[in-house]
Amino acid sequence: MWKRTYEMTQCLFLGFPLFSKLGLGFLPLQPPMAAIAAPQHRSSKTESYVDNKRKEDIRHANIVAARAVANAVRTSLGPKGMDKMISTSSDEVIITNDGATILNKMQVLQPAAKMLVELSKSQDSAAGDGTTTVVVIAGALLEQCLLLLSHGIHPTVVSDSLHKAAVKAVDVLTAMAVPVELSDRDSLVKSASTSLNSKVVSQYSTLLAPLAVDAVLSVVDSSKPDMVDLRDVKIVKKLGGTVDDTELVKGLVFDKKVSHAAGGPTRMENAKIAVIQFQISPPKTDIEQSIVVSDYSQMDRILKEERSYILSIIKKIKSTGCNVLLIQKSILRDAVTDLSLHYLAKAKILVIKDVERDEIEFITKTLNCLPIANVEHFRSEKLGYADLVEELSLGDGKIVKITGIKDMGKTTTVLVRGSNLLVLDEAERSLHDALCVVRCLVAKRFLIAGGGAPEIELSRQLGAWAKVLHGMEGYCVRAFAEALEVIPYTLAENAGLNPIAIVTELRNRHAQGEINAGINVRKGQITNILEENVVQPLLVSTSAITLATECVRMILKIDDIVTVR
Repeated sequence: MWKRTYEMTQCLFLGFPLFSKLGLGFLPLQPPMAAIAAPQHRSSKTESYVDNKRKEDIRHANIVAARAVANAVRTSLGPKGMDKMISTSSDEVIITNDGATILNKMQVLQPAAKMLVELSKSQDSAAGDGTTTVVVIAGALLEQCLLLLSHGIHPTVVSDSLHKAAVKAVDVLTAMAVPVELSDRDSLVKSASTSLNSKVVSQYSTLLAPLAVDAVLSVVDSSKPDMVDLRDVKIVKKLGGTVDDTELVKGLVFDKKVSHAAGGPTRMENAKIAVIQFQISPPKTDIEQSIVVSDYSQMDRILKEERSYILSIIKKIKSTGCNVLLIQKSILRDAVTDLSLHYLAKAKILVIKDVERDEIEFITKTLNCLPIANVEHFRSEKLGYADLVEELSLGDGKIVKITGIKDMGKTTTVLVRGSNLLVLDEAERSLHDALCVVRCLVAKRFLIAGGGAPEIELSRQLGAWAKVLHGMEGYCVRAFAEALEVIPYTLAENAGLNPIAIVTELRNRHAQGEINAGINVRKGQITNILEENVVQPLLVSTSAITLATECVRMILKIDDIVTVR
């Protein structure tokens, strides 16, 4: 009997129907009543079931979208990186490999992917260079985070560990850096040319790098030696010639011609320059009104009044000795009329009209003069003085150059030339990056090796530190260290080398104590990168790692997307 009961229980347990060998016929399995009833919720928090599937899906979707953006710009990293051709909706074509420009023009819809676009903008404003690097690092960190999350590590633990690793990474980089002085012009030129070497106009780096260094050093204010405002360096683009014709001008350049009406002068020596913001034209009524003139005598009277009004303004201008007028563009009425230009030409005053409103501040700072808003305030002490103002033919058009300015402000102008608009725009972007690199060195006077050397050294030191840490932190820091290897890997890949062999050899060199060993993409081998003059500012590397980590931590913390109509 006991045996039969045991067999029956065993069959029920295994889910098999019990056949007639037990003499009981077919016994359908009935689920126990307790199983039909809803499971009792226990008070213990640890045992209650929470559905985390949606949160995981959202996090996964965010990471995948952000990684897709990072992979889009990854091929343009380094001196052998590819360029991107961007075609906008207005049929404008841009050829560039500047990460910030590429991402800025991309129409990204996914909110988490937009964060990577903002990340490259942050790097652009913080350091100016390394915009592709920061996005590639963020993409590699997200890939590692996905792996850690799939192993069941909580996002908060991962996020905190990444923060610790980033702080440690900045300390390691600072320890590796080499101090540099602003008087050491060669070092500054080397770092600027490293930035230019990865651009479309890399063949002109020998010209543009010294130009960028001289431009920034000429606007450094002795009262604020750590600050450089790049708005004091004006870049004027002029089509025609080649990038070789680019020059640094100690003075002002206007991409417009002198007003030639009524045969006015086009060259003026010992110039006394006034920047005016009022109009030299007949006044208009305040409201829309039409004046009806019934006879000729009234017509003549109106014209006479207009003439005498304009003449009185020009006499006041001439009485101060002013012989060059810069006239701000006016939206209310014409800044100058043909009649006023005729009288100005008679008075031998050189006129440059339609000066943009946002240029006024730069012009007045350079000329060390004051803008004049009303003719009643026109005095000789508000004028700027220069040795020469002349109109020059350049390419198809003309430019106006003001040189030999007395008591010139701390500003400078760079005249960029190019054979077509695509080259011209890319030359301007590249020059901006080079200027930013020099600005970084003025703000934080340390240089660091390039060519993937700092990233491999970071990876090695953080990997060693991860072994000392306990628990989950060690895993997360090791993942962070592995993610940093993406930079040398991508550099090698974009240069057509064998990335695995190169990165392995690089690790080996760093393990032997060669902290400046990096990838020389020109020779296709590993050399001491500092000796090859491939250097970058410390600020570019530290801000790239800090900003990328911040962005990844923010994406990890998001567990839901709420759309609001």
